[in-house]
Amino acid sequence: MPATKKPHAKKPLKTKSTRSMSDEHKAALAVGRESGRAVRTYLEALETNRPKRGRKRTPESIDKRLTAIEAEIGSTDPIRRLSLIQEQLDLSAEKESLQAGVDLSTLEADFVKFAKTYSQNKGISYSAWRTIGVGADVLKKAGISRSIA
Repeated sequence: MPATKKPHAKKPLKTKSTRSMSDEHKAALAVGRESGRAVRTYLEALETNRPKRGRKRTPESIDKRLTAIEAEIGSTDPIRRLSLIQEQLDLSAEKESLQAGVDLSTLEADFVKFAKTYSQNKGISYSAWRTIGVGADVLKKAGISRSIA
């Protein structure tokens, strides 16, 4: 005679305990996000505004090149025309960014506000900041000295 299985009582599913973060923890996370954002934004602005080698472009020199492209574009083969069109688009975008500019002073003020705490929390040294391009005067304003590791 085959053995019959006895019905087992189902175990209740485990429910996750409902832990909630304290207000202090939420505030600390918010400050961390804000400081990370301020540092990232400042470093990105430094990177995009870093002086480049060679002759500096001005809106006037860009206009001059755009005029030369416009004169050449009608009388060239399709491959060269494609290249000139791309150069036009690149130059137009560069001209807009030159005219718009970036207000580093606001970004710098936010960086200065959070940089020391960020450095301490992440273990970032003065030398690392200098290597990535942050000026000594900005680090001094932020309270980061050579002795802070």
